[in-house]
Amino acid sequence: MRAFIVSEVEGALHCGVEQREPSPSTPDDVLIAVEYSGVNYKDALVASVASRVRRLPSLIGGVDASGVVAESSDQRFPVGTRVAVHGGDLGVARDGGFAEFVYAPAKFLNALPETISTHDAMVIGTAGFTAMASVLALEHHGLDADGEVLVTGATGGVGSLALSFLTARGYHAVASTGSPSESSWLTERGATRIIGRDEIADKPDRVLAGERWSGAIDCVGGETLHHILRSLRYGAAVAASGLVASPELHTNVYPFITRAVSLLGIDAVEARDATRREVWRALGEIAPRVDFEPLIDQTVTLEALSESLDKIRNAKTRGRILVTPSH
Repeated sequence: MRAFIVSEVEGALHCGVEQREPSPSTPDDVLIAVEYSGVNYKDALVASVASRVRRLPSLIGGVDASGVVAESSDQRFPVGTRVAVHGGDLGVARDGGFAEFVYAPAKFLNALPETISTHDAMVIGTAGFTAMASVLALEHHGLDADGEVLVTGATGGVGSLALSFLTARGYHAVASTGSPSESSWLTERGATRIIGRDEIADKPDRVLAGERWSGAIDCVGGETLHHILRSLRYGAAVAASGLVASPELHTNVYPFITRAVSLLGIDAVEARDATRREVWRALGEIAPRVDFEPLIDQTVTLEALSESLDKIRNAKTRGRILVTPSH
């Protein structure tokens, strides 16, 4: 089969399309014929020199994929089942979805709702799973539908899908972006307002800013997350899943002890089965109300993946990049 291989030998990185036969890690692995994969920021980290994410010197990249079960001994996923596969060590410590076939444990699989095609499943992908998990976490916390919900990194995969999902569920989403030229596109995704990165909070000389946001979905991290915490309304929460700006968080305890705000961590890698089923069920319910096509930045072949990884690494995307391994 054709596959996109990431290899590092003596400090030199090599990425490209090669022929490699799929092989299971355990006899219970399920074989999926991949129809689509998606390019994620994590994929760009894997395809980097001295990567702290990649745990093998050579592997097939791709942390998510969608397709049809080709071989299975698991009764939950008989041959012919349409599935999304993501999470765990896929594309990090075992071969991933940038290939015509991928073997994966059943715990990485979710049968797709009837309302979601394999194509739309990868427009959603790990980014959309993270976005919906963030929305659900805020709702479980008690998100106020009357206030504004901030979304940072709004032109990226998680951010743009979060805007669409929040809008479809009736919330007032405000998009924060460093790309003001994309304002019209963000408005079409449902943003009620667009603000710059430096407009998230006021009163920078004080420990707390004004109370602005009834909730927030942060895909950026670092200083941005600090300013979100300073400007949340009393009792509100931010769902954090990003570290594009920085993995470091330098803040203080005042928002937590004087405004009772909460920081909710969102993990799409080791999410438990109950969480995965809840998120995909919610995605299936909302899918008929979301136009996925405008969320596609581009669709590429395996041969164009290196360029796409550079694009997402440098935050030059608008939505999701899809991969068609069989073309």
